[in-house]
Amino acid sequence: MWLDRFAGHHPAQAQPPPTSAPSVSASQPRSQSPLPRRTSSVRAPYFTSQTRPSLSRHPSTDSTTSLLASSKRANGSGLRQSTIVDETGDDDAGRIAITDDDLNLEFDFGGLSLRELARSASAAGAGDIYRLQTVEDFERDKAKFEELHRSIQACDEMLSSVESNLTSFRNDLAAVSADIETLQARSTALNVRLENRRAVEKALAPIIEELSVPPHVVSKIAEGHIDEAWVKVLADLDKRVEAHKKNSQQAQPIKALADVGPLLEKLVLKAVERIRDFLVAQIKALRSPNINAQIIQQQNFLKFKDLYAFLHKHQPTLASEICQAYINTMRWYYHNQFSRYEKALSKLKLHTIDKSDLLGQEDPSSSRRTAVLSSSKLSGPPHDAFNLGRRIDVLKTSNKLAISSYLAEEDQSTHYLETPFRNFNLALIDNATAEYTFLAAFFTPALSFATISRHFNTIFEPTFSLGQTLTKTLVSDTYDLLGVLLCVRLNQHFAFELQRRRVPAADGYINGTAMTLWPRLQAIMDAHAESVRTLASNLPAKPGSAAAAKQASAAPHPVTQRFGQLLHGILTLSADAGDDEPVVASLGRLRNEVEGYLTRASQAWFGTAEKRKGVRFLYNNYSLVLTIIGDCKGKLAGEQHRHFEGLKGRFAEDG
Repeated sequence: MWLDRFAGHHPAQAQPPPTSAPSVSASQPRSQSPLPRRTSSVRAPYFTSQTRPSLSRHPSTDSTTSLLASSKRANGSGLRQSTIVDETGDDDAGRIAITDDDLNLEFDFGGLSLRELARSASAAGAGDIYRLQTVEDFERDKAKFEELHRSIQACDEMLSSVESNLTSFRNDLAAVSADIETLQARSTALNVRLENRRAVEKALAPIIEELSVPPHVVSKIAEGHIDEAWVKVLADLDKRVEAHKKNSQQAQPIKALADVGPLLEKLVLKAVERIRDFLVAQIKALRSPNINAQIIQQQNFLKFKDLYAFLHKHQPTLASEICQAYINTMRWYYHNQFSRYEKALSKLKLHTIDKSDLLGQEDPSSSRRTAVLSSSKLSGPPHDAFNLGRRIDVLKTSNKLAISSYLAEEDQSTHYLETPFRNFNLALIDNATAEYTFLAAFFTPALSFATISRHFNTIFEPTFSLGQTLTKTLVSDTYDLLGVLLCVRLNQHFAFELQRRRVPAADGYINGTAMTLWPRLQAIMDAHAESVRTLASNLPAKPGSAAAAKQASAAPHPVTQRFGQLLHGILTLSADAGDDEPVVASLGRLRNEVEGYLTRASQAWFGTAEKRKGVRFLYNNYSLVLTIIGDCKGKLAGEQHRHFEGLKGRFAEDG
């Protein structure tokens, strides 16, 4: 194209006429062309102003641009002549030959090499090159333009569809937004209603819970098995009945109370009926032969103690009848059991200690014999009525169990009277404790403790009478002082044990037993004292001859030996006794009688002739007593020590 520019400025050529087609301005933007730039396969020839005035460059066109275009066209190939057919169709009219002058021109590239000029031109305005399009090019590109047109139409249709969809989406979005606002309003309203309902529920829930009766409560009360779950449901029913009564007393009536009232009443009656049948069945079980009442009490009564409380609350008359039936049953049960036990104990062989074993008897061993409680007398092993020995083990033993009926019937050994007394009363105290504990646990809080104590005494009245009869039988005819005193101490231990177990209802039996034992103990001690007094009265009133006095022995008297052993037993069993016990006064009287007897025997046997021997006799007797009781402990033993120490010291000085 730089050759084209050169042709346009040749001096031999004329300027294009003004009426010719407007030339393409280099300053006009290339983007204003309605057609895309295309590169033709046929390079345009070098035009002159005469042949194509309408396509000549404006004189102001940059020479650099024309030169760049011509350099691009001529790169890699020689210059070729091209012919352009003008509008008249004459081929030879437009031919112009290139002369040597055309090739001898000098160009000013501004100090740049051809490559630098080409690169700068390519970077600056390569897109401004304009090329004409021929008819063939147009025809050839027509299909492409039609395809482009169809693509544009398809795009327009697509855009219309997209526009329609967007419009529809916008409308739907507006509708959704409106729905969201509606939902938000409804949600707010629902939240308000929910809060209101929660507030109402919080206020009404306790009342509804009190007034309503769940179906499972009805079915369990009416048809369920009586077990721990049934007891819990019964407690729930009782709470609802109490709430119904409390709410019924309000001034403002509630319709729900009138509706649920008959149902609660029927449920209470059904529960009462089932409780009655259950308790009656358990009471009947107590009358079964060879039954252990305490097992039934623990497993079938105490586990369901709330049943009686419910029954006493809603049907007190029926509850009293059930209680009376239980009392009568247990009254028969204990009396029957202890009657059999007393018969078994009556078969034990016992040592019989009678008047022949008193202190004043010269040879108490001559009439010893054994007997049984059935009063049949048989000869038995010898015994010592004055020596405590191992008999005290009944107080110190750690075995808290009574002998069984079977063992008592099969026992062939001989015992003292404290053995049956201990076993019978130990069994009685254990059963009384168990029964009172059961009564207090089962019948409270329905019954007061005073009422429970009366029921307890009613149950055990025949059994206590049986025990007191046994005690009277054991001690009424005996002169076993140590045996009776052992029974007294056992009875006191039973009293302490009942206090520890908190069973005050049996105090009457303990006191009645003590009232039987203490008078008999005093009577036996008085009998010993009387026997010593009788023995002293049989002594000669005047002293014997001197020969008889010499023959008399100063050794301790057998009465002193027996008295010392008896005193040792009494002091051992009274180590913790107080000064107010009857045994203290009785022991004082017995001691005075023994001392009087020894004094009179000293005078009768030794007289004034052997006074020193008589003093030695008294000294030996009191020394023996002091030696026997030397290991005794307690306040009473201390007093006796001091007393006999004084006597021993006095006769030691006199001798």
